[in-house]
Amino acid sequence: MNGHFPGFSSDLFTFLKELEKNNNREWFNDNKARYRESIVIPVCAFIEAMGQRLPHISESYIADPRANGGSMFRIYRDTRFSRDKTPYKTHVGCQFRHMAGKDAHAPGFYVHIEPHRVFFGGGIWRAPNPVLDKIRTAIVEHPQRWKKTINNKTLLKRFGGIEGDGLKRAPRGYDPEHAYVEDLKRKSFLVMEDSDPEMILGPKFINEVDKSFTAASPLMEFITTSLGLSY
Repeated sequence: MNGHFPGFSSDLFTFLKELEKNNNREWFNDNKARYRESIVIPVCAFIEAMGQRLPHISESYIADPRANGGSMFRIYRDTRFSRDKTPYKTHVGCQFRHMAGKDAHAPGFYVHIEPHRVFFGGGIWRAPNPVLDKIRTAIVEHPQRWKKTINNKTLLKRFGGIEGDGLKRAPRGYDPEHAYVEDLKRKSFLVMEDSDPEMILGPKFINEVDKSFTAASPLMEFITTSLGLSY
C-alpha cells in the first residue's frame, strides 16, 4: 500500500523519558547514535510515507523527510527568552506546512508525540497580525462559508470543534457584537485530537493521522484560501 508505515519502536518513548531525566548535552551526546536510530530515521520514514498520502488531501502541503530543515522540528530548544534553560525538547513534532510557509506559524498539519500524550490535526498557530487580519476579514466577509466550515459534521465528530488561544476583547476594527466574535478573537485556529500513545507503535497510526488530516481539511482550506494561497 502507498504510504505504509509499520509504526515506531518503543525505544522512542524510552529515549524521550530518559532525556527528560537527563536533559543535558553530555547525556545527549553519549546517546546521539540512539537518537538517530530510534527517532530521526523512523520519523523521517513516517514523514516520507505521509508525503504519499497528502496529495489526496491537498497538493499544496509538503511532507519534507529531510533530517534537518524538513517537516520534523529540531530537538534543540530555543532558550534565549526562556527561564527553562534545558537544551532539548522531550517530544517529537512534525509540521506539514503549506509550500509558501516559512516557519511554525504558517498553516500546516501537525503531529505531536511524547510519552504520555500524542495528538495531531491541523490549523495555524499564533499567526502574525497581518495573517490573522486576512483570516478575520474572510470570516466577516464570508460568514456563511465560515458557518459551514465550523459546523462540518466530520470535523465536529473528529475534533469537537475549533480551538485556539485568543484575545480578551474583539480585535480593533471588528464588531464586538459580531456573530462569530469569539472566532475573531482567536490568535490560533486549530483542530487537534488526542490519541492513545501506544497506537504509534503499530501500522494503524499513520491511518489515523491520515483520517485526522482529512477531517481537518475544511478548516485548512478556509485558512489557506483566506491567505490568497492555493489549496
